[in-house]
Amino acid sequence: MKALSSRTADFTDSVIRRMTRVSNQHGAVNLSQGFPDFDPPREITDRLSEVAKSGPHQYALTWGAQNFREALVRKQEHFSGMKFDPDKEVVVTCGSTEAMMASMMSVCNPGDKVVIFSPFYENYGADTILSGAEPVYVPLKPPTFCFDADELEAAMKQDGVKALILCNPSNPCGKVFTRDELLMIADLAKKYDLYVITDEVYEHILYKPHVHTYMAALPGMRERTIMCNSLSKTYSITGWRLGYVIAPPEIADRVKKVHDFLTVGAAAPLMEAAVVGLNFGDDYYQQLQAHYTHMKELFVGGLKDIGLTFTEPQGAYYVLMDISEFGYDSDLVFCEELAEKVGVGAVPGSSFFREDVNHLIRFHFAKQDETLKKALDRLADIRTKMKK
Repeated sequence: MKALSSRTADFTDSVIRRMTRVSNQHGAVNLSQGFPDFDPPREITDRLSEVAKSGPHQYALTWGAQNFREALVRKQEHFSGMKFDPDKEVVVTCGSTEAMMASMMSVCNPGDKVVIFSPFYENYGADTILSGAEPVYVPLKPPTFCFDADELEAAMKQDGVKALILCNPSNPCGKVFTRDELLMIADLAKKYDLYVITDEVYEHILYKPHVHTYMAALPGMRERTIMCNSLSKTYSITGWRLGYVIAPPEIADRVKKVHDFLTVGAAAPLMEAAVVGLNFGDDYYQQLQAHYTHMKELFVGGLKDIGLTFTEPQGAYYVLMDISEFGYDSDLVFCEELAEKVGVGAVPGSSFFREDVNHLIRFHFAKQDETLKKALDRLADIRTKMKK
Protein backbone atom coordinates (compact mmCIF):
# COMPACT_ATOMS: atom_id res chain seq x y z
CA MET A 1 0.00 0.00 0.00
CA LYS A 2 1.19 3.52 -0.72
CA ALA A 3 2.02 5.75 2.23
CA LEU A 4 -0.68 7.93 3.78
CA SER A 5 -0.46 11.71 3.85
CA SER A 6 2.83 13.01 5.18
CA ARG A 7 1.09 16.26 6.10
CA THR A 8 -0.91 14.50 8.82
CA ALA A 9 1.65 11.89 9.84
CA ASP A 10 2.58 13.65 13.08
CA PHE A 11 -0.98 14.41 14.17
CA THR A 12 -2.20 13.02 17.46
CA ASP A 13 -5.78 12.85 18.61
CA SER A 14 -7.12 15.89 20.48
CA VAL A 15 -5.66 15.79 23.99
CA ILE A 16 -8.65 17.79 25.23
CA ARG A 17 -11.16 15.27 23.94
CA ARG A 18 -8.92 12.40 25.08
CA MET A 19 -9.06 13.71 28.66
CA THR A 20 -12.86 13.69 28.48
CA ARG A 21 -12.64 9.97 27.70
CA VAL A 22 -10.20 9.46 30.58
CA SER A 23 -12.55 11.37 32.91
CA ASN A 24 -15.49 9.23 31.83
CA GLN A 25 -13.47 6.06 32.32
CA HIS A 26 -12.75 6.91 35.96
CA GLY A 27 -16.03 8.63 36.81
CA ALA A 28 -14.17 11.90 37.33
CA VAL A 29 -15.69 15.36 37.39
CA ASN A 30 -14.87 16.48 33.85
CA LEU A 31 -13.22 19.90 34.00
CA SER A 32 -11.19 19.16 30.87
CA GLN A 33 -13.29 19.69 27.71
CA GLY A 34 -14.87 23.14 27.67
CA PHE A 35 -18.61 22.62 27.59
CA PRO A 36 -21.21 23.60 30.23
CA ASP A 37 -23.39 21.18 32.16
CA PHE A 38 -26.31 23.62 32.30
CA ASP A 39 -29.04 24.23 29.70
CA PRO A 40 -29.11 26.85 26.95
CA PRO A 41 -31.56 29.76 27.33
CA ARG A 42 -35.11 28.47 27.43
CA GLU A 43 -36.22 30.84 24.65
CA ILE A 44 -33.81 29.17 22.22
CA THR A 45 -34.77 25.59 23.07
CA ASP A 46 -38.49 26.45 22.99
CA ARG A 47 -38.01 27.85 19.50
CA LEU A 48 -36.16 24.68 18.50
CA SER A 49 -39.19 22.63 19.59
CA GLU A 50 -41.37 24.72 17.28
CA VAL A 51 -38.90 24.39 14.42
CA ALA A 52 -38.84 20.60 14.85
CA LYS A 53 -42.48 20.60 13.74
CA SER A 54 -42.61 23.46 11.26
CA GLY A 55 -39.12 23.42 9.70
CA PRO A 56 -37.01 24.40 7.88
CA HIS A 57 -35.62 20.89 7.40
CA GLN A 58 -33.83 21.19 4.06
CA TYR A 59 -30.61 22.90 3.01
CA ALA A 60 -30.32 26.56 3.79
CA LEU A 61 -28.35 28.85 1.51
CA THR A 62 -24.81 27.49 1.71
CA TRP A 63 -23.36 30.56 3.45
CA GLY A 64 -26.20 30.74 5.98
CA ALA A 65 -29.90 31.47 6.27
CA GLN A 66 -30.82 35.08 5.46
CA ASN A 67 -32.55 35.82 8.78
CA PHE A 68 -29.63 34.33 10.73
CA ARG A 69 -27.07 36.48 8.91
CA GLU A 70 -29.17 39.62 9.31
CA ALA A 71 -29.63 39.00 13.04
CA LEU A 72 -25.93 38.29 13.39
CA VAL A 73 -24.80 41.57 11.81
CA ARG A 74 -27.25 43.52 13.98
CA LYS A 75 -25.70 41.97 17.07
CA GLN A 76 -22.16 42.58 15.82
CA GLU A 77 -22.90 46.19 15.03
CA HIS A 78 -24.35 46.69 18.50
CA PHE A 79 -21.26 45.39 20.27
CA SER A 80 -18.47 46.40 17.89
CA GLY A 81 -19.81 49.58 16.34
CA MET A 82 -19.08 48.20 12.86
CA LYS A 83 -21.65 47.77 10.11
CA PHE A 84 -21.44 44.59 8.02
CA ASP A 85 -23.20 43.46 4.87
CA PRO A 86 -25.04 40.21 5.69
CA ASP A 87 -24.90 39.14 2.03
CA LYS A 88 -21.28 39.99 1.21
CA GLU A 89 -19.32 39.77 4.46
CA VAL A 90 -20.78 36.83 6.44
CA VAL A 91 -20.34 33.07 6.07
CA VAL A 92 -22.11 30.76 8.54
CA THR A 93 -20.07 27.62 9.24
CA CYS A 94 -20.29 24.36 11.15
CA GLY A 95 -18.77 25.74 14.32
CA SER A 96 -15.83 28.09 14.78
CA THR A 97 -13.56 25.12 14.06
CA GLU A 98 -14.70 25.12 10.44
CA ALA A 99 -14.68 28.92 10.40
CA MET A 100 -10.98 28.89 11.22
CA MET A 101 -10.19 26.06 8.79
CA ALA A 102 -12.06 27.69 5.91
CA SER A 103 -10.35 31.01 6.64
CA MET A 104 -6.90 29.45 6.77
CA MET A 105 -7.45 27.60 3.50
CA SER A 106 -8.69 30.81 1.90
CA VAL A 107 -5.59 32.76 2.95
CA CYS A 108 -2.67 30.33 2.88
CA ASN A 109 -0.65 28.81 0.07
CA PRO A 110 1.70 25.86 0.58
CA GLY A 111 4.94 27.20 2.00
CA ASP A 112 3.39 30.26 3.69
CA LYS A 113 3.90 30.85 7.41
CA VAL A 114 1.38 31.75 10.12
CA VAL A 115 2.24 33.37 13.46
CA ILE A 116 0.54 31.81 16.50
CA PHE A 117 0.79 32.91 20.12
CA SER A 118 1.73 30.08 22.50
CA PRO A 119 -0.09 28.78 24.52
CA PHE A 120 -2.73 28.19 21.87
CA TYR A 121 -5.90 26.21 21.26
CA GLU A 122 -4.66 22.96 19.77
CA ASN A 123 -6.53 23.32 16.46
CA TYR A 124 -4.51 26.33 15.31
CA GLY A 125 -1.32 24.41 14.66
CA ALA A 126 -3.21 21.61 12.92
CA ASP A 127 -5.20 24.07 10.79
CA THR A 128 -1.98 25.74 9.69
CA ILE A 129 -0.41 22.44 8.68
CA LEU A 130 -3.58 21.26 6.91
CA SER A 131 -3.47 24.50 4.93
CA GLY A 132 0.04 23.65 3.77
CA ALA A 133 1.56 26.44 5.84
CA GLU A 134 4.15 26.44 8.62
CA PRO A 135 3.37 27.69 12.14
CA VAL A 136 5.69 30.25 13.75
CA TYR A 137 5.17 30.47 17.51
CA VAL A 138 5.55 33.53 19.74
CA PRO A 139 5.45 32.88 23.50
CA LEU A 140 2.97 34.43 25.89
CA LYS A 141 5.01 34.24 29.05
CA PRO A 142 3.48 32.85 32.26
CA PRO A 143 2.22 33.91 34.70
CA THR A 144 1.11 37.23 33.14
CA PHE A 145 1.02 35.88 29.56
CA CYS A 146 2.43 39.07 28.06
CA PHE A 147 4.42 38.97 24.83
CA ASP A 148 7.72 40.57 23.90
CA ALA A 149 7.21 43.12 21.12
CA ASP A 150 10.63 42.42 19.60
CA GLU A 151 9.97 38.67 19.51
CA LEU A 152 6.60 39.28 17.86
CA GLU A 153 8.10 41.55 15.21
CA ALA A 154 10.92 39.09 14.53
CA ALA A 155 8.28 36.42 13.84
CA MET A 156 6.00 38.62 11.73
CA LYS A 157 8.76 39.93 9.46
CA GLN A 158 10.03 36.50 8.44
CA ASP A 159 9.90 35.72 4.74
CA GLY A 160 6.68 34.00 3.78
CA VAL A 161 4.58 35.03 6.79
CA LYS A 162 1.01 35.52 5.60
CA ALA A 163 -1.14 35.81 8.71
CA LEU A 164 -1.36 35.87 12.49
CA ILE A 165 -3.97 33.98 14.54
CA LEU A 166 -5.26 35.86 17.58
CA CYS A 167 -7.48 34.23 20.21
CA ASN A 168 -8.99 36.95 22.38
CA PRO A 169 -10.04 36.30 25.13
CA SER A 170 -7.53 33.50 25.06
CA ASN A 171 -7.94 29.77 25.46
CA PRO A 172 -6.24 28.30 27.52
CA CYS A 173 -4.74 31.09 29.63
CA GLY A 174 -7.74 33.42 30.00
CA LYS A 175 -5.75 36.45 28.82
CA VAL A 176 -7.68 39.46 27.51
CA PHE A 177 -5.43 41.46 25.21
CA THR A 178 -5.37 45.15 26.09
CA ARG A 179 -6.12 47.83 23.52
CA ASP A 180 -2.46 48.87 23.58
CA GLU A 181 -1.35 45.28 22.88
CA LEU A 182 -3.83 44.99 20.04
CA LEU A 183 -2.68 48.30 18.56
CA MET A 184 0.90 46.98 18.66
CA ILE A 185 -0.17 43.80 16.83
CA ALA A 186 -2.20 45.86 14.35
CA ASP A 187 0.71 48.19 13.59
CA LEU A 188 2.95 45.21 12.83
CA ALA A 189 0.28 43.54 10.70
CA LYS A 190 0.01 46.69 8.61
CA LYS A 191 3.78 47.15 8.49
CA TYR A 192 4.36 43.64 7.14
CA ASP A 193 1.07 43.37 5.20
CA LEU A 194 -0.38 40.41 7.11
CA TYR A 195 -3.89 39.14 7.67
CA VAL A 196 -5.09 38.78 11.26
CA ILE A 197 -7.44 35.83 11.78
CA THR A 198 -9.25 36.26 15.10
CA ASP A 199 -10.96 33.70 17.28
CA GLU A 200 -13.39 35.72 19.41
CA VAL A 201 -15.62 32.94 20.70
CA TYR A 202 -15.27 34.17 24.32
CA GLU A 203 -16.03 37.82 23.49
CA HIS A 204 -18.84 38.03 26.07
CA ILE A 205 -17.16 36.01 28.84
CA LEU A 206 -15.10 38.68 30.60
CA TYR A 207 -14.27 39.60 34.19
CA LYS A 208 -14.22 43.21 35.30
CA PRO A 209 -12.38 45.49 34.70
CA HIS A 210 -11.33 43.73 31.47
CA VAL A 211 -13.11 44.60 28.22
CA HIS A 212 -13.09 43.10 24.75
CA THR A 213 -11.66 45.15 21.88
CA TYR A 214 -12.41 44.01 18.34
CA MET A 215 -9.27 43.87 16.18
CA ALA A 216 -11.30 44.74 13.09
CA ALA A 217 -12.45 47.99 14.73
CA LEU A 218 -8.91 49.34 15.10
CA PRO A 219 -7.63 51.89 12.56
CA GLY A 220 -6.70 50.30 9.25
CA MET A 221 -7.58 46.74 10.36
CA ARG A 222 -11.07 46.22 8.92
CA GLU A 223 -9.69 45.27 5.51
CA ARG A 224 -7.16 42.74 6.80
CA THR A 225 -9.06 41.12 9.71
CA ILE A 226 -10.95 37.84 9.36
CA MET A 227 -13.24 37.34 12.34
CA CYS A 228 -14.01 33.75 13.36
CA ASN A 229 -16.61 33.16 16.03
CA SER A 230 -19.35 30.86 17.23
CA LEU A 231 -22.59 30.80 19.18
CA SER A 232 -21.33 27.84 21.22
CA LYS A 233 -20.07 29.61 24.34
CA THR A 234 -22.29 32.70 24.39
CA TYR A 235 -25.52 30.67 24.32
CA SER A 236 -24.30 27.37 25.84
CA ILE A 237 -24.98 25.40 22.64
CA THR A 238 -21.59 23.83 21.93
CA GLY A 239 -23.25 20.81 20.30
CA TRP A 240 -25.16 22.90 17.76
CA ARG A 241 -21.95 23.71 15.84
CA LEU A 242 -23.00 27.15 14.61
CA GLY A 243 -20.01 29.31 13.76
CA TYR A 244 -19.33 32.12 11.36
CA VAL A 245 -16.74 34.18 9.53
CA ILE A 246 -17.04 37.93 9.07
CA ALA A 247 -14.57 39.40 6.60
CA PRO A 248 -14.28 41.97 3.80
CA PRO A 249 -16.28 40.96 0.70
CA GLU A 250 -13.37 39.68 -1.40
CA ILE A 251 -12.17 37.47 1.48
CA ALA A 252 -15.65 36.33 2.48
CA ASP A 253 -16.33 35.35 -1.12
CA ARG A 254 -13.33 33.02 -1.07
CA VAL A 255 -14.33 31.62 2.35
CA LYS A 256 -17.84 30.90 0.97
CA LYS A 257 -16.37 28.73 -1.75
CA VAL A 258 -14.07 26.81 0.59
CA HIS A 259 -16.91 26.33 3.08
CA ASP A 260 -19.22 25.07 0.34
CA PHE A 261 -16.83 22.25 -0.48
CA LEU A 262 -16.03 21.46 3.16
CA THR A 263 -19.50 21.12 4.67
CA VAL A 264 -22.05 22.67 2.23
CA GLY A 265 -23.81 24.46 5.08
CA ALA A 266 -24.78 24.70 8.74
CA ALA A 267 -27.92 23.00 10.04
CA ALA A 268 -31.02 24.90 8.88
CA PRO A 269 -33.27 24.10 11.89
CA LEU A 270 -30.57 25.15 14.36
CA MET A 271 -29.94 28.45 12.60
CA GLU A 272 -33.66 29.17 12.70
CA ALA A 273 -33.85 28.52 16.44
CA ALA A 274 -30.64 30.41 17.22
CA VAL A 275 -31.97 33.63 15.69
CA VAL A 276 -33.85 34.07 18.97
CA GLY A 277 -30.55 34.25 20.84
CA LEU A 278 -28.99 36.68 18.39
CA ASN A 279 -31.92 39.03 19.08
CA PHE A 280 -31.46 39.03 22.87
CA GLY A 281 -31.09 42.44 24.52
CA ASP A 282 -28.26 43.75 26.68
CA ASP A 283 -29.73 42.22 29.82
CA TYR A 284 -28.87 38.74 28.57
CA TYR A 285 -25.19 39.56 28.15
CA GLN A 286 -25.08 41.28 31.55
CA GLN A 287 -26.58 38.18 33.16
CA LEU A 288 -24.14 36.00 31.23
CA GLN A 289 -21.18 37.97 32.57
CA ALA A 290 -22.58 37.84 36.11
CA HIS A 291 -23.13 34.09 35.83
CA TYR A 292 -19.59 33.38 34.66
CA THR A 293 -18.14 35.78 37.22
CA HIS A 294 -19.93 33.79 39.92
CA MET A 295 -18.59 30.48 38.61
CA LYS A 296 -15.08 31.89 38.33
CA GLU A 297 -15.11 33.26 41.86
CA LEU A 298 -16.50 30.02 43.25
CA PHE A 299 -13.87 27.87 41.58
CA VAL A 300 -10.77 30.02 41.94
CA GLY A 301 -11.84 30.86 45.47
CA GLY A 302 -11.90 27.14 46.20
CA LEU A 303 -8.47 26.63 44.66
CA LYS A 304 -7.17 29.49 46.78
CA ASP A 305 -8.64 27.96 49.95
CA ILE A 306 -6.89 24.67 49.17
CA GLY A 307 -3.64 26.61 48.70
CA LEU A 308 -3.06 25.72 45.07
CA THR A 309 -1.14 27.99 42.68
CA PHE A 310 -2.95 29.23 39.60
CA THR A 311 -3.35 32.15 37.22
CA GLU A 312 -6.64 33.99 37.62
CA PRO A 313 -8.36 34.39 34.23
CA GLN A 314 -9.30 37.77 32.79
CA GLY A 315 -11.76 36.21 30.34
CA ALA A 316 -12.95 32.84 28.94
CA TYR A 317 -13.63 30.06 31.46
CA TYR A 318 -10.31 28.34 32.06
CA VAL A 319 -7.77 28.28 34.88
CA LEU A 320 -4.15 27.22 34.47
CA MET A 321 -2.88 25.61 37.66
CA ASP A 322 0.79 25.14 38.53
CA ILE A 323 1.57 21.52 39.53
CA SER A 324 5.29 22.05 40.25
CA GLU A 325 4.88 21.17 43.92
CA PHE A 326 3.73 17.63 43.09
CA GLY A 327 7.03 16.52 41.51
CA TYR A 328 5.73 15.08 38.22
CA ASP A 329 7.93 15.17 35.13
CA SER A 330 4.91 14.69 32.85
CA ASP A 331 1.78 16.81 33.07
CA LEU A 332 -0.02 14.19 30.96
CA VAL A 333 0.71 11.48 33.54
CA PHE A 334 -0.35 13.90 36.25
CA CYS A 335 -3.72 14.51 34.56
CA GLU A 336 -4.31 10.80 33.98
CA GLU A 337 -3.58 10.06 37.64
CA LEU A 338 -5.61 13.08 38.78
CA ALA A 339 -8.67 11.60 37.05
CA GLU A 340 -7.99 8.14 38.48
CA LYS A 341 -6.86 8.96 42.04
CA VAL A 342 -8.61 12.27 42.80
CA GLY A 343 -11.58 12.02 40.45
CA VAL A 344 -11.17 15.34 38.62
CA GLY A 345 -10.46 15.71 34.89
CA ALA A 346 -8.03 18.32 33.56
CA VAL A 347 -5.96 18.92 30.40
CA PRO A 348 -2.14 18.85 30.43
CA GLY A 349 -0.82 22.31 29.67
CA SER A 350 1.89 20.93 27.38
CA SER A 351 -0.80 20.31 24.74
CA PHE A 352 -1.20 24.09 24.43
CA PHE A 353 2.43 25.19 24.50
CA ARG A 354 5.06 25.01 21.78
CA GLU A 355 7.67 25.62 24.47
CA ASP A 356 8.78 22.92 26.92
CA VAL A 357 6.11 23.59 29.54
CA ASN A 358 5.11 20.65 31.72
CA HIS A 359 4.13 22.29 35.00
CA LEU A 360 0.67 23.62 34.13
CA ILE A 361 -2.73 21.97 33.74
CA ARG A 362 -6.01 23.48 32.55
CA PHE A 363 -9.34 23.30 34.36
CA HIS A 364 -12.57 24.79 33.02
CA PHE A 365 -15.33 26.06 35.26
CA ALA A 366 -18.40 26.38 33.01
CA LYS A 367 -20.30 24.16 35.41
CA GLN A 368 -23.16 24.24 37.89
CA ASP A 369 -22.32 25.11 41.49
CA GLU A 370 -22.77 21.54 42.67
CA THR A 371 -20.40 20.26 39.99
CA LEU A 372 -17.70 22.77 40.94
CA LYS A 373 -18.16 22.11 44.66
CA LYS A 374 -17.85 18.37 44.03
CA ALA A 375 -14.61 18.94 42.11
CA LEU A 376 -13.24 21.21 44.84
CA ASP A 377 -14.15 18.69 47.55
CA ARG A 378 -12.12 16.09 45.68
CA LEU A 379 -9.24 18.47 45.02
CA ALA A 380 -9.00 19.13 48.76
CA ASP A 381 -7.26 15.71 49.01
CA ILE A 382 -4.92 16.33 46.08
CA ARG A 383 -1.74 16.56 48.16
CA THR A 384 -2.47 13.31 49.92
CA LYS A 385 -3.17 11.40 46.70
CA MET A 386 -0.83 12.99 44.15
CA LYS A 387 2.51 13.70 45.86
CA LYS A 388 5.40 11.88 44.23
